[in-house]
Amino acid sequence: MSPKANVSIFIQTLDEEANMAACLECFHWSDDIVVLDSFSSDRTEQIVKAFGARWVQHKYEGRAAHQNWAMENIEFKHPWVYYSDADERVTPELRDEIIRVTSRPNDEEVAYQLRRRDHFRGKWIPRSTNYPLWIVRLFKPGKIRWARKANPVPIIDGNLGTLQHDYLHYPFSKGLTDWIWRHNRYSSYEAEETIRSITEERLNVRELFSSDPTQRRIALKRLSFRLPARPILKFMYQYFLRRGFLDGAAGFHYCLLQAIYEYFIVLKVAELRSTKGVQDGTASCPSK
Repeated sequence: MSPKANVSIFIQTLDEEANMAACLECFHWSDDIVVLDSFSSDRTEQIVKAFGARWVQHKYEGRAAHQNWAMENIEFKHPWVYYSDADERVTPELRDEIIRVTSRPNDEEVAYQLRRRDHFRGKWIPRSTNYPLWIVRLFKPGKIRWARKANPVPIIDGNLGTLQHDYLHYPFSKGLTDWIWRHNRYSSYEAEETIRSITEERLNVRELFSSDPTQRRIALKRLSFRLPARPILKFMYQYFLRRGFLDGAAGFHYCLLQAIYEYFIVLKVAELRSTKGVQDGTASCPSK
């Protein structure tokens, strides 16, 4: 372990025995690894404790709420925290960069964003996954909170910096069945967020062209909530406009899965609106 590694590691888990050992090994250089678990039923706990990491459990009620609870209730040993999911990996180059930037005296940044490399069918598929996609992963816990149940948006109190090295993501590491199960749950959160956004948030067209990639991503998401034929448009955007076809067969299947995920959201939005109509007494009575 490097004596310069004044960084705590924060990992969220739910039944991650397939990924846990390899993920933990990426962070052997930190002396403070905290795993926040949503009551796993497999061997995740045994693997984590055998590695010597701290084990905390809390009921999962959406990604933002889960992460905010952690920032408010977990006492991290170091002033900086690097957040990782169990299906993500940190390269040696990224590790060295993290240690370097967090060792700077009087650093003005309170958080750093970096790019994610998504893998599917044994290969990196940059075009199909909108690379470069910038995600905040390194931060001071007192300076960040999140909003939204799924794909949470960071709210940062201070300056945001940029790291040069990417982290690796293996979203299909537990198989296609697990991916579909997770995205079925995520689509329920996204359906709720769609209705909330359309009802409460204004679409600012200028934000679509913002120099801030996070702001652009939020604006694009708000725009997508208001578009017709969202599943078809998403496939066309990722496969043709973003040139996902250059990722080969893996790119085609990934773009199709994303369109199916979008279709889940559309159907659940309609279901929520229908259910609300029944609850409000506004649903029409069938004729005799």
